[in-house]
Amino acid sequence: MPQQTPEMDQAAEEALRVDPQKLVRDSKLVLARFWVKLRDNLARIPFAEKLIATFYAATDPATPFRAKAILMGALAYFIMPVDIIPDFIVGLGFTDDAAVLMLALRAVSTSILPRHHDQARAWLVSHKVSPTDEAEIQAGPVIEN
Repeated sequence: MPQQTPEMDQAAEEALRVDPQKLVRDSKLVLARFWVKLRDNLARIPFAEKLIATFYAATDPATPFRAKAILMGALAYFIMPVDIIPDFIVGLGFTDDAAVLMLALRAVSTSILPRHHDQARAWLVSHKVSPTDEAEIQAGPVIEN
């Protein structure tokens, strides 16, 4: 993974800002477009399980407001068509999305519960996405037909 840049830091700070109006905008965007963006790019996202667990935590009514706002901000960044590093660049396109997501997860790690990871794994299994090991991640995620 490339080194963190000032632009990535700025994007991460923006995603972590807690603002009730931003939460409403981010929630609408995420609920409307998360699954479409994920399905369209699943083969190129090595952190799909974390991303899906984040979605489940962000939409869980039991998740605290601050954590929900941070997670929705990170998910909204993933969905936004304009990134610091465009998503279509093979090998680098989701680097900034991963950095923002990891920063958000670190900030609210206690709000991502085992049930959210279980839901994410169940979604991946139901869509026939096989688990990958480190060598496979380097080569790209594997999707069974």
